[in-house]
Amino acid sequence: MNPVFFLNSALLGVGLAMDAFSVSVADGLGEPRMRLKKVFLIAGIFALFQAAMPLLGWVCVHSLVNYFAWVGAAVPYIALFLLAVIGGKMIYEGIRGGEEEGGGTTLFDLMLQGVATSIDALSVGFTIAEYGAAAALVCALIISLVTFALCLCGVMIGKKAGGRLAGRAGILGGVILIAIGIEIFVKGVFFN
Repeated sequence: MNPVFFLNSALLGVGLAMDAFSVSVADGLGEPRMRLKKVFLIAGIFALFQAAMPLLGWVCVHSLVNYFAWVGAAVPYIALFLLAVIGGKMIYEGIRGGEEEGGGTTLFDLMLQGVATSIDALSVGFTIAEYGAAAALVCALIISLVTFALCLCGVMIGKKAGGRLAGRAGILGGVILIAIGIEIFVKGVFFN
C-alpha cells in the first residue's frame, strides 16, 4: 500500500461522509444540550456504517453479486424514506414542543440515519473490488476515521447553532434531513 492508496482512501472517506456530516449537524441542532457521550456515539455510528457498507459491497462483488444487484437501484428510495421519516418526526416534535430534556435522537433513529447516509457507500465496494481483503479493510478503516472526525465536528457545529436557535432547532434539523433525503434521491434516480 503506497501513499496514493491512503490519500485516495481519505478522499473517498470525505466524499462518502458528506451526507453523514450534514445529518450530524441536524442531530446537533435538534439537541443543543447533548452530552459528550452521545456526540461520540453519533459520530461512532456514522463511522461504523460508513466502514461496513464498502466492506459489504466488496464481499458482494467477491461472492454474492448476483443476489444484490437490486440494491443499487433501491438506494435512493431507501435513503429518502428513512430520512423523511426521521426528519418528519423531528419537525413534528419541534412544532409540538417535544424537545424535552433527555429527548432528541434515539439510538433507533441513529441506526436508521446510519443506514440512510451510508447505503450509497455499498457501491464503493464495487469500486474497490480489485483490492485484496487487507487493502479493502484498511480502506474501510480510513473511511471510518474520516467519517468519525467529520461527524464529530458536525454534531458540535449543530449543537452550537442549536443553542442559538432555541425551540426551532428541531424543526430546522428535520427539514435538513428531508432535504438530504431528497438530494440523495434526485442524484440517484436522475443523475446515475
